[in-house]
Amino acid sequence: MFERMSLDDAHTLPRWRRPEALLYVMAAAMPLAFATWSAVLNNFVIEMAGFTGVEIGWLHTVREIPGLLAVGVIALLLVFREQMLALCSLLLLGVATVITAWFPSFGGLLIVTLLSSIGFHYFETVNQSLQLQWVEKSRAPQVLGRIVAVGSGASLLAYGLLMLLWDRWQLTYDTVYMVAGGATIALTVFAAVAYPQFVNPIKQRNTIVLRRRYWLFYALQFMAGSRRQIFVVFAGFMMVERFGMKVSEMTALLLINYVLQMVAAPAMGRALGRFGERSVMAFEYVGLTLVFLFYGGIYWFGWGLVIAGALYIADQMFFALSFALRTYFQKIADPADIAPTAAVAFTINHIAAVFLPAGMGYLWATSPDYVFLLGAGMALIALGLVLLIPRHPVPGYETIFARGLPQPAE
Repeated sequence: MFERMSLDDAHTLPRWRRPEALLYVMAAAMPLAFATWSAVLNNFVIEMAGFTGVEIGWLHTVREIPGLLAVGVIALLLVFREQMLALCSLLLLGVATVITAWFPSFGGLLIVTLLSSIGFHYFETVNQSLQLQWVEKSRAPQVLGRIVAVGSGASLLAYGLLMLLWDRWQLTYDTVYMVAGGATIALTVFAAVAYPQFVNPIKQRNTIVLRRRYWLFYALQFMAGSRRQIFVVFAGFMMVERFGMKVSEMTALLLINYVLQMVAAPAMGRALGRFGERSVMAFEYVGLTLVFLFYGGIYWFGWGLVIAGALYIADQMFFALSFALRTYFQKIADPADIAPTAAVAFTINHIAAVFLPAGMGYLWATSPDYVFLLGAGMALIALGLVLLIPRHPVPGYETIFARGLPQPAE
């Protein structure tokens, strides 16, 4: 548990104990808790706590506060190594998931959600940093695609068990949350015991890093966070509120999505390696613009559950392409900037997340279609920014405007 090993020497370990394998273990551990929490959340808060669009908006606003404060990871890295901080965050996520159903009230759920969110967001911040440090640039698209597939597989397992057992065994929310959180805790303990602490020979800066040449990366992070809130908060809520979907039905929908992601994610990684970040992200945002417009069509034209379900799956599939933004940053970054910039980027990603859910919750109460129209507008703005990415970005050539310029000092 306290053994240390340089990344340069990690190749001498068995494959299952190497850094890449640990990334796969952590990729499986996180969704067991988080995906289960997400799958039954809308049903839980409506059935047990009587939530409306206003309360769910506030819940997700509180959930995103730790994301806004992800820059605090830099301070924690003065005390904890990144790998240990990732595992401690996973442990907090698992424990908070275990106790979620014990507090079926607005105030109780806000507190438990805040705790689980600290675990989730701090884990994701450090995990993304470790992925970019531990995986070579040439292999990053393929490996990150596989990591997405592993996470999808863990979600698939959670959703499959929910779909098969929820009605048959008359499962309770308490049982589901305790088992899911317990599974994450068990995998986290295994990861802490089975793997050494990998030491990166390139020391990461432990101060906040903001560089002018990363401006496009920052802007795309902000837009990605803004559009994500439309899906995370309101797409699933719509499926329950408008169509009355039960836990087993929502789980079946998510199950289909993660089967597709397991199959498609490695192919997405290969496509990213072949066509580059600009083409892949442009495809993502064109697709998202159409998805959000069609979401609005559910209210304008009265489209039914089948179309809504297809849009929900498509939305999730496009979201799986988000690792293209990480490989873009890996290509333009100073290697010592990866950890602090991951924290800064996560904070930028969550700026909109703090005020959008609550504000749009009130808009949702009167005009749900307008929420999805705003989502389409956000996707179009992001598309315009994506087109500024060069075909082959490198330090000094981060945007199409930087062609021929020398590498900036900051």
